[in-house]
Formats: sequence, C-alpha cells, structure tokens
Amino acid sequence: MRDEMVRAITADGLVRAQAITGQELVETARNLHTLLPVATAALGRTLLGASLLGDMLKEDNASLTLQIKGGGPLGLVLAVSDSGGNVRGYVQNPHVELMEQYPGKLDVGGAVGTQGTLTVIKDFGYKEPYVGTIGLFSGEIADDLAMYFVESEQIPTACALGVLVGLDQSVAAAGGYLIQLLPGAGEELIAQIESGVKKLGPVSAALDRGLDAEGLLRAVLEGFSLEILEKHPVSYRCACSQERVIRALISLGKQELQSLIDEQGQAELSCQFCDKIYRFDRGELEEILRQC
Repeated sequence: MRDEMVRAITADGLVRAQAITGQELVETARNLHTLLPVATAALGRTLLGASLLGDMLKEDNASLTLQIKGGGPLGLVLAVSDSGGNVRGYVQNPHVELMEQYPGKLDVGGAVGTQGTLTVIKDFGYKEPYVGTIGLFSGEIADDLAMYFVESEQIPTACALGVLVGLDQSVAAAGGYLIQLLPGAGEELIAQIESGVKKLGPVSAALDRGLDAEGLLRAVLEGFSLEILEKHPVSYRCACSQERVIRALISLGKQELQSLIDEQGQAELSCQFCDKIYRFDRGELEEILRQC
C-alpha cells in the first residue's frame, strides 16, 4: 500500500475529510532515528497529523509545524510538513524503552505525557507565522489534534491516527483520518459520524485489514455521498542542504564563528530531521567567515 493523501467532501458540502496512509514514511523515520516502538508510534502519529494539517494549507511555499511538549519521557515530539503533506520530524528521546498500557498496546499517552502543550505553527512566509497552542488533553495526539480544532478554530473535528509496530519493531501499517463539520452541519451529522468512527474502530487495525486511505474515509462516512477531490503521494522529506547549513553558520555572526575557528578549527553539524552530518574544515570555515 503506497503512502497517499486523500481529500474529499460530502455531496451536501457539510463535511470535509482527509485520510492518509504512511507506512513507508513512518518506517523511514524509524530507521533514520533508530526509534524504539513507543517512540515510533508517537513520532509516527505526529508525522501523520502534521501531514494532514500541512495538506490543508493553500500556499505552495507554506509550512506547518506540530510541536508536542507533554512532560513525558519522550520529551519534545516535533514534525514539520510542507503544503503537499510531505513531512519530517524527530523525537527528543528516541530510545525510551517499551511502555505498554497492556500487552500489545503501546502507551503513547504515557510516553508523551499530558502535563504540557500542543502547538501548531503555520508559516506562510509573511512577517509573523500563526501560532496556536492548547493544553494537552490525552497525549494520544489524535484526540489532542481534534481538541485543537475545537478550541483554537471552533471547528468540530474527529481525528484518528494509528501506527502498528510489528514484532520485529518495523512499521507494519500507519495512517489516519481527519473529519470536519462545515458551517450549516446539524447535530444529526455529528451522531452519524460518531457512529461511523465507532464502527470502524482503531485505525491501525483497519489498515491491517487492508483498508487504504479512501477506504478509511468511506468506512467512517458510510451513508454519506462522498466526492473524492484529490489523491496524491506523500513522503518523509528532509529539506536540509549544504547551503542551509552555511547560512546557519553565517547567522552565528563574525565573533562566534571566529571563536569556533580558533578553538576547534573545524565544525561538524548534524540535521535533526535526517541525521545527515555536514563537516567543515578550517579553510571552509574561514571562507564562510569572509561572507559574514
């Protein structure tokens, strides 16, 4: 099953919906960051959620950052999406040992924590980005995203995210959906969607049964006339480059960069998102200093 984003709307225009499958992108993150299972599940859900929200942005060069600080052992969990739903991210403590609510059920909420915040940053390239922050509701990420839309944007939302980790610790399935009521939707639609959510059950189990992104939407919105608006691939995609790292070094300023040359004579910087290492010798640093 390929990694894919699907956007849809009901024929009456009262419900918009998105779904994603992302087994490969979450597995890429697991391998890059050598994640243990509970970190795989937590970062995977955050990547999937950021992808869903990023795909809602209208401008080509816009980006969305989803930042979760829950006070749990995983520490900071962060994901960044472009407007096409392509994501990158990391977790502060990727090697937290297995945490289970019960055998076979990873305790993502306990690992993330609930004594903290969820922050959504939308950057459209203007002077100041939009920043919205709420207190964490459950630490399970999907519930917190749904609450974010209710509290910050007053949009009734149903969200589910799932990552199925196999016995070999690889990602067997990953995906989720986001369902939102538009102006004019009545209470009866809420009850109908809640019934569909309950009938579908956990996303990871539905994906394991073979449902794809469109299948998730049609299952949750059973009984609705659904119009598929768009389908497109998504991936784990890091935006780092030699040029970006050089700009970061320049931003240190002449004095700090000169101190780095005098004290170390070289620099080694790694990308938090893909762990790629960029090395600069003394001559290269001196050339960068001349650009300051």
